[in-house]
Amino acid sequence: MKLLNFVRSASAVFAIFLPLAASAAEKSLGEFKDWQAYSFPEGGKTVCVVWGKPQKSEGKYKKRGDIRVFISHRNWAKPKRVNETSFEAGYNFKKGSEATVMIDGKKFDLFTDGDTAWNRVPKDDAAMARAMRVGKQLVIQGVSSRGTKTKDIYSLFGFTAAHNAINRACKVK
Repeated sequence: MKLLNFVRSASAVFAIFLPLAASAAEKSLGEFKDWQAYSFPEGGKTVCVVWGKPQKSEGKYKKRGDIRVFISHRNWAKPKRVNETSFEAGYNFKKGSEATVMIDGKKFDLFTDGDTAWNRVPKDDAAMARAMRVGKQLVIQGVSSRGTKTKDIYSLFGFTAAHNAINRACKVK
């Protein structure tokens, strides 16, 4: 439970300060087909991030905010945070619901809080990053606070190159 609270707090801070960091000192590491890679300073250390947007979104909704997936490295943090994965839904998830990710047939169940979904433990982040590196498509499904079911489909073309770029920049093997 302590880990879940830590992840929630850390991700909330990440979500709040990401726009500030992006505008202040973000460094592009490149665009790789459907994926972007960049780094930015945080407390004198480097954070490396890869992100992508879905190619297609389905659901009976009128309006949604930004929809993205982020994978970040903070290999200097204690505990070390590598391949930390989060999904921004563009709406608040139904309280107590889970989101489901499928990567070429491999399933991941994520916990949700507000508009974001995460893996429960770091080993699932590592497994998801491995699956994304070899996969072709990622599909995430969730339910909004209003009960709307959504499905977002991401292409994984370019993900491996973007992930390699953040691995190099943050010296992650």
